[in-house]
Parts: sequence; C-alpha cells; structure tokens
Amino acid sequence: MSRKFEFTVRSILSQFKAKVAVTWLLVALENVFMVLLPLFIGFAIDDLLASEHLALYWLAILFAALILVSVGRRFYDTRVYGDIRVEVGVAVEKQACRNNAPVANVSVRNARLNMSRELVDFLENDVPPLMTAVIQLIASIIILSSFHVQLGVSAGVAGIIILLIYVQFHAYFVRLNGLLNSRMEQQVTILSQRSRRGLRGHLKRIKRREILISDAEAVVYGLIFLALFAFVLINLWLSTLIPAPSAGQIFSIVTYSLEFVEAAILLPITLQTLSRLSEISQRLNKPSALVQSYSENQR
Repeated sequence: MSRKFEFTVRSILSQFKAKVAVTWLLVALENVFMVLLPLFIGFAIDDLLASEHLALYWLAILFAALILVSVGRRFYDTRVYGDIRVEVGVAVEKQACRNNAPVANVSVRNARLNMSRELVDFLENDVPPLMTAVIQLIASIIILSSFHVQLGVSAGVAGIIILLIYVQFHAYFVRLNGLLNSRMEQQVTILSQRSRRGLRGHLKRIKRREILISDAEAVVYGLIFLALFAFVLINLWLSTLIPAPSAGQIFSIVTYSLEFVEAAILLPITLQTLSRLSEISQRLNKPSALVQSYSENQR
C-alpha cells in the first residue's frame, strides 16, 4: 500500500482495483443470471404448455451457471477482502504514528481501526447487494417496458421518487453517525476508568444516537414503502392494457414488478451505509483528528 493513503472507499478501490474488479465482475455475472431467471421461467412455462422442452433445458443450464458463479465468487471474496482489511488496518496505525499521537490514546486508535474495517466490509458485504439492486432495477424497467412501455415508466418514476426521498435524509444520517462515532472513540478510555456510572452514561448516549438513526431509517422506509405501494397498484392496473397476455407473460410481469420492489428496498440500506462511511472517511483523513480526540478525552 502506498505511503500516503486516503481512507475512502474510492481510494481502496484504486489501490486494489485488479482484485476488486474480479469480484465485481463475478457479482455482475451472478446478478445477470438471477435477473434472467424469471424471464426464462416464463419461456419454459409457455413451452411446456405447448408440449415443448427446449426452454426448460436452457433454464436448467442457467441454474447450473448461477450456482457455479455464486459459489466461486464467495470463495474468492473472502480471501481478497481479508487481505485488504489487513493492509488498510496497518495503514491506519501507521498514520497514527506519523501524526505523533500519544501512544496512551488506545481508545481512539482502536475505534479508528474498527472503522477502517467498515470501509472494506462495505465492499465485501454491501456492494454486491447494491449491484444486485441496481441491476434488478434497470432490468426490471427494461423488461417491463418490453411488455408495455407504461409499465417501465411507472417503475422509473418510482425509482426516482425513492432516490429523492433518500437525498433529503443523507446529511442528517451523516451528522447522526458522526455523533455515534465520536462516542465510540471514547469507549476503551471509559472502560479503563472502571467507573460504572461513567460506563452507564456512555452506553445511554450510544443508545440515544442509535435510536435517532433507527427512527430516521423508519421514516425513510415508510415513505419508500408508500411509493412502492402506489407502484404495485399502478402496475397491476397497467397489466390489463396488454392484449391477450400468455401465462408466461403474466408470470414475468408479476415477478419483475416484485423484483423491482425488492431491489428498491435494498437500495436505501446501502445508501445509508454510504452516509456512515462518508463520515468515517472524513474522520480518518483529518491529520490532527487523532491528537484532537485524545485531548478531548483527557478533559
């Protein structure tokens, strides 16, 4: 890892771009196979009703390819991101030493080390669902539009509304996560003082910050579900505009509408994580932040 390293998701991607590119390629391939499943199931249904079996064979091949890619990706991911966590953790500690932070300030350094792991955890655990959500959203819009253009338009409008809802809460999530991270940086120091009253107060402050974050997430989910509820009702009505739809077409329309809803629910979870990581990156990259946090803890 380069000597001057900026602790952001983008910089980690730049530093380990070859390894991460392979994992993302496998994730994309896996999601393409998953997106195609309802369409191929619809083809198989229509073929079987017509006493044909070719589409069923293609569906079996698709299932086998999906299993091979998904299992292989998980074997590879664990090893790659494990190596990245080690390198990023060492870089965080090196930066602390370069800033000449007091060695006694174990509390802040321990919290920063755990926060740096979250950057890599995001790449391993959150990016694949994010890619799944994005691919499902785009594929659902395209495939629904192929049945009737208004089905795709309603999905696109619902997606835009969901993004606008989240944008309104992004700054609020960043501020709340900043308050929570500041409190977590003091935890080891508080534990070393062996004061039950101090520990209780510390845990209560953490609880209040977590409640605020959870409440904000609940409001976001409520608004998003409202938009998705309207989308499902509208698409059910629009499906009646298709002249003489086959059983396979009806199955595909219903399935891709539900996949759109599933992907739309996953999207804000990942975006909220991005809000938290943006605050963590700001915290880790401030040259004097470690010394400043130590001074505050000593007061």
